[in-house]
Amino acid sequence: MENSVKRTTPKIIIVLTIVSLLSLIVLGFYSMYGNTFIFNRFESYIFPFLTMIHFLYLYVLWFKITEMEYPDMIMKNIEYVMYAVLLAYAYNISETFLILGSQNEFQDHVIPSSFVPMGILIISLQTLLVLLTVWSFIIRKRIVGKYDFDYLNNHIDAWE
Repeated sequence: MENSVKRTTPKIIIVLTIVSLLSLIVLGFYSMYGNTFIFNRFESYIFPFLTMIHFLYLYVLWFKITEMEYPDMIMKNIEYVMYAVLLAYAYNISETFLILGSQNEFQDHVIPSSFVPMGILIISLQTLLVLLTVWSFIIRKRIVGKYDFDYLNNHIDAWE
């Protein structure tokens, strides 16, 4: 029983992460002030680019869990890049908080009624994504294994 729980929990976390990533990709094009989707802003495409790295990390993690393999140099490097992506996610949360907090500055303007609910939804999904990302690091450490640098240096070729 314990082994099945140990195997399904990481997969649930990975699926939840994928769902939240896809939702945030769509909501990244959403304009809270205008209640429309805007596709001609360059900054809207930064998040989908960062999620490609996250999807790659999730694929490698899923593969290592299902094949019961030891972590390798490629996984270590991808995880180190994920730490920087995690900082970008934290920046997105703060940016959304600033937008949500600016509602009082525009009282003379018409703000859509969906402004606060959509802001809360986006912040909730962004916070969930950060928590799931940190949890995936913990899952990697517990299930796949720690990075043993002596072992990794002796087995540099990941395709052996």
